[in-house]
Amino acid sequence: MEGGPRLGVALLLDRDPAAPAPRCPHGPALLFTKIHQGKDEGRRFYACSACRERKDCSFFQWEDEKVSEARRLAQEQYNQSRQPSFSHTQNKERYKEFVVLPLSERKFCQECQQLLLPAEWSRHSGHGVLSDVSVAQLRRPSQLLRPLENKKTNAQYLFADRSCQFLLDLIVAHSFKRVLCVGTPRLHELIKLQSSQEQKNPIRSLLLDIDFRYSQFYTEEEFCHYNMFNHYFFGGEAAHDICQKFLQQDEGKGVIMVADPPFGGLVEALAFTFKQLIAMWKPTDRADASSKELPIFWIFPYFFESRIVEFFPSFRMLDYQVDYDNHALYKHGKTGRKQSPVRIFTNLSPHLIVLPVEEGYRFCCICQRYVSSENQHCEVCNSCTSKDGRRWRHCFLCKTCVKPSWVHCHSCNRCALPSHSCKNADPGCFVCGAADHKRTACPNLRAATRVCRDGQKLNQKKNKVKANVTRKGKKAKTAKQRKKKKSKKLLT
Repeated sequence: MEGGPRLGVALLLDRDPAAPAPRCPHGPALLFTKIHQGKDEGRRFYACSACRERKDCSFFQWEDEKVSEARRLAQEQYNQSRQPSFSHTQNKERYKEFVVLPLSERKFCQECQQLLLPAEWSRHSGHGVLSDVSVAQLRRPSQLLRPLENKKTNAQYLFADRSCQFLLDLIVAHSFKRVLCVGTPRLHELIKLQSSQEQKNPIRSLLLDIDFRYSQFYTEEEFCHYNMFNHYFFGGEAAHDICQKFLQQDEGKGVIMVADPPFGGLVEALAFTFKQLIAMWKPTDRADASSKELPIFWIFPYFFESRIVEFFPSFRMLDYQVDYDNHALYKHGKTGRKQSPVRIFTNLSPHLIVLPVEEGYRFCCICQRYVSSENQHCEVCNSCTSKDGRRWRHCFLCKTCVKPSWVHCHSCNRCALPSHSCKNADPGCFVCGAADHKRTACPNLRAATRVCRDGQKLNQKKNKVKANVTRKGKKAKTAKQRKKKKSKKLLT
């Protein structure tokens, strides 16, 4: 609530590397600090890197907490129990057996999301089973697997065909030969499909994704089980080396990284991870190493532009609107928005990227880039200023262009919606203290709520323990008094 305590959290990326972070099933935990009234309270804690809700991953540990050996072993056992039933190597061997089966014997368990061999049919007799799995279906696993749509954890929204094909067309137009697909399984499979038809110089792709189910369909050279929030390869050094070799092939030339993180993810953590991937690619032993950048497409909502540019100053946002098949809002059609807020951030020059004219994009001769048809050039700002696809208007008091639905408020001395409340106008975010967004748009909001709730539960637990101790003490005292009275009666 706006009137509640100003409690929040901040991610700490500069922790002591000599002290390894504790681990949950999703790999090394991230270190946070509690924020109150915009100031660091100093109490640091570790929490899951991938899950924003405790019900999805209950791991929580104070940084200064002394963990007993029994608890540490119990956590290791729990982490192990949450790992997949089959290793990547085992899945590769299972796939070889599966593809040589007759069509009538190729079955897929929709409940367990697993390819089934004949000896396993009886164990899945009560489950929904898909029969006659074709080779074409095996080549499109994103359509065979059920998307993980928990937006706070996996947020596995899949590119619509038009957006996926547009990305591939860009890759081909710029003559990239290798694509590191970070959380983009549909682009990965489209590249592999097209490459299987190319006889000469096919494009290679490596998928990094936290969804281990894809290991059923791809080899270790095509897929790495990976957490993009903590740069963790579940396959260890072997998987890390495969990724590094892929990036550094041909002296690092001809490769591009395409990343589509969950929108609820922390920008700071993602930026830190992407810089680690850049470091894996960067040819430090070459004379031109300092002047080169790994080409990147980072796909994210436009309202995170200032945060992304803060970490990657060379990035520019394209006007192209990315759509998803299985998202209620970010797609074309009657159920979706007229404009998708998802954009492509890239360090490639915008004037080199051609957007499809048939989809309503045009070339601005002044800005020297393609923009949305309604994104009109502002002569005062000397730029096509719209971010959301609508035509923005210039406010001479704010000295910038604003959304068409906004009006200038003289009380707040800024433009805002006509329905905004001046008394609650706050120039910054009271959760993390940043000035570029409000509390409701803060990526740390859920984590802050979780910490507040955890603190309340911890206090309740302490109070309960105190109450039990007090109750036991009172009982013991009463029993002692009764015994004393009984002794007096016997004496008299």
